[in-house]
Amino acid sequence: MSENATFPGDKIASIEEYEAGHNAFDDGDMVRAAAIGEKDIDKTSRTVSVKHPKLLSIPKVGDIIIGTVAAVMSSMIAVSIDYINGKPTTSKVECICGTRNLRIRNVALVNDIVTLKILNHLNGTIHAGISEPNLGILFTKCRKCGSKVIPMRDAIKCTECGWIDERKLSANFGNSDFVNLRV
Repeated sequence: MSENATFPGDKIASIEEYEAGHNAFDDGDMVRAAAIGEKDIDKTSRTVSVKHPKLLSIPKVGDIIIGTVAAVMSSMIAVSIDYINGKPTTSKVECICGTRNLRIRNVALVNDIVTLKILNHLNGTIHAGISEPNLGILFTKCRKCGSKVIPMRDAIKCTECGWIDERKLSANFGNSDFVNLRV
C-alpha cells in the first residue's frame, strides 16, 4: 500500500496549511479523510483531497439533496442521502437537519422523502437546512392509516381517514417528478 493511502478519519493535513477539498473534512484542528483512497495535495489552491477509485458522493456546501428520513429526534432529523443535485448516489451518507427553529411539531416523520440544502460540514457531520420554501417534505403518507395525503396550507390531510397533520412541506410537495432520473 502506498504512503499516500488514507482511511476515513485519518489526519491528512493541518488546517493552518491546507483547506479540506473533495472527500475530506475539517474537524476544527486537522483536515481528515472522509473516504478510503489516496491523498492529493494541491499546493497552488492550498487544498487537500482524497481520490477514491469509486467516487464516494459527499455533498458540498450549497448542494440540494433528496433523501429518506432515517430518524426523528426532538430538535433534529437524520436523513439518508439518496440524490445530490438530482443525481443518484449509492454511498448512503447521512446528514442531520436542525428543526428547533421551526414552529411545527412534526417537521417530518421516519420514511418521509425530503429535500434539504447542505449548510456545512462540522466535526465530521454533514449539516443541512430545511427553512427555505422549496425545501421540506416531498412525499409522505398518513401516520394513522398509511394512505395517500393531500396538502392543505401548512398541513396534510389523509384521503381515507381524514387525519390532519402539520408538516414542513416543500413547494414541490405532491409533484411526482421531483427527481429527473438519468438513464
